[in-house]
Amino acid sequence: MKIRYLGHSSFQLIESTGTTIVTDPYSDKLGCSMPEVTADAVTVSHHHYDHDAVEKVGGSPVVIDKEGSYDLPGVEINSIKSFHDNEGGRLRGENIIFKFSMDGIEVCHLGDIGEDCSTELIEALLPVDVLLIPVGGEYTIDAEQAKEFVDRIMPDIVIPMHYREKGKKLDIDKVDEFTDLFDEEQVDPEGGSEIDISREDLGGDSTKIIVMERVED
Repeated sequence: MKIRYLGHSSFQLIESTGTTIVTDPYSDKLGCSMPEVTADAVTVSHHHYDHDAVEKVGGSPVVIDKEGSYDLPGVEINSIKSFHDNEGGRLRGENIIFKFSMDGIEVCHLGDIGEDCSTELIEALLPVDVLLIPVGGEYTIDAEQAKEFVDRIMPDIVIPMHYREKGKKLDIDKVDEFTDLFDEEQVDPEGGSEIDISREDLGGDSTKIIVMERVED
């Protein structure tokens, strides 16, 4: 499978036969523009402008924004309700976590998770091979909370998202706050805008942190 980083919390996930998912497309109000992409389905973790700009995605995709199970050719999608804050959604509402099974690989997109790393939540998420996790704090979990999720889930690959990048108008932390919590040899700070992952890349001795670069228009 292929993962392309579109910026913020948006990724394009491409299964080997071509089935394509885009996660959390964002509005220009964020301060940067979504790259032009198409998809068979778009997943929306919650309805804020920096996560639900589905009109930015071409190809007449199916929009998935609710808890449940969904099947596309070669892809299984399971979505799990969680909270955007640590007060049961009282501050910022609900958040949908998405799990994608593609080419035998379990990918988990945590959306704007804001709640604590509970045993109940972790058990609902496992197993996870590739974890897409917010690390910027303020509106989501921060770097240290994200580190706890990583330590308890123990994925093979972690790709941080929802952190301060050039052009963004959100006052959130830079990715270094998160990557500095790991051993230097675990972190690839220049992961590029596109990576290919196969089952052979999994099963290492430790988690690898890949900091991706936004796809250029």
